[in-house]
Amino acid sequence: MNARQVPPAVLLLATVFIVAGTLHFLAPKPFDRIVPPWVPLGPRAATLLSGAAEILGGLGLLHPATRPAARWWLLALLVAVFPANVYMAQHSDRFQVSPAVAWGRLPLQPLLMWAVWRAGRRSPGQYTPLVPNAR
Repeated sequence: MNARQVPPAVLLLATVFIVAGTLHFLAPKPFDRIVPPWVPLGPRAATLLSGAAEILGGLGLLHPATRPAARWWLLALLVAVFPANVYMAQHSDRFQVSPAVAWGRLPLQPLLMWAVWRAGRRSPGQYTPLVPNAR
């Protein structure tokens, strides 16, 4: 794999963040609704800020030189938005989501953080596949 190629799993993860971040701008209302009331920015500002952060982090994963910074950026973002996921689980009746789904998605956040950690290596030589034996 040449240094300019993006490993497929990293490309997939970057795409997930870029698409999710874009949705924060194209359809912000569902994201606004899960912002806890104690967030000082207000729902729309928090939605747009987190969307921009997701897009920037996803783009950062695409180049070996920016992958390590994108790793830390996205890990910080995932920690920052986790309270919104907890808020949604605590108040699932307000979001037309079953409690099982709302609570069930919480353990997925550490898995996503693990994927970001693994994807955030600088070069293919440092790359460890997200899926064992995927090389």
